[in-house]
Amino acid sequence: MGFIGGEELVVTLAPLAVYWLYSGMYEALGSSKALDKYRLHSRKDEVTKNMASKKDVVKGMLLQQAIQAAISVAVLKLTGSQQDSGIDFKSRSPSSALASFLDAAAPFAVAMVVLDAWQYFMHRLMHSSRVYRRFHSRHHRVVAPYAFAAQYNHPVDGVLTETLSGAAAFLASEMSPRAAAAFFVFATVKGIDDHCGVLAPWNPLHAVFRHNNTAYHDVHHQLGGERRNFSQPFFVVWDRLLGTYAGYTVEERHDGGLQVKITKDHV
Repeated sequence: MGFIGGEELVVTLAPLAVYWLYSGMYEALGSSKALDKYRLHSRKDEVTKNMASKKDVVKGMLLQQAIQAAISVAVLKLTGSQQDSGIDFKSRSPSSALASFLDAAAPFAVAMVVLDAWQYFMHRLMHSSRVYRRFHSRHHRVVAPYAFAAQYNHPVDGVLTETLSGAAAFLASEMSPRAAAAFFVFATVKGIDDHCGVLAPWNPLHAVFRHNNTAYHDVHHQLGGERRNFSQPFFVVWDRLLGTYAGYTVEERHDGGLQVKITKDHV
């Protein structure tokens, strides 16, 4: 038996592969001008406002993903990576199939809640002055966000905010490796959408998570919004409860595309 089983390999590598495939799709569509009218920042902004080059972002992402893969393998090995339940919905009655579906959905919901809470509080901690300057400021070198910079972080920030939140969600939910692979792919796609800088009306994730999408997170990357809208990637409940929520409007930009403006009352 090899060091890494098939399902462990999928859990580890699927989110990494999807990260580049999905963000690459945005990059390809963006280069063709197909999404320009939905952009929250102009192409010029990506060049003039961002303090990290795309080359630096790619190098930082590859380091982050190598660390993420190593921790993922370690967690799976330490937990014994529970076997998948192998539920066969076709061979069951409608009532038992529904019960099985709910049994499968419950860990997914728990993982969403745990991941969301962990990332809110760790993200907020990362904005305390000393921690921000040492670690999280690297992420905010990208002022005009784009898809493949979604998880561009200092390695310490990446481990504490991104990787360990995933490990906590996996352990708390007790989901199987197969379910974990699906969940982490889903969370990866959502995180890319939050940073893609494109508010497309036909994007189903922007419809389902209409209160926490790329416009919501764009507020956080703006000057004056850094201590607002910490919530990521699914809900806004912690921002609402703890007074860090900032309201916003989406308006047309005079040179084409869209722009996000923070509302004065912040609520």
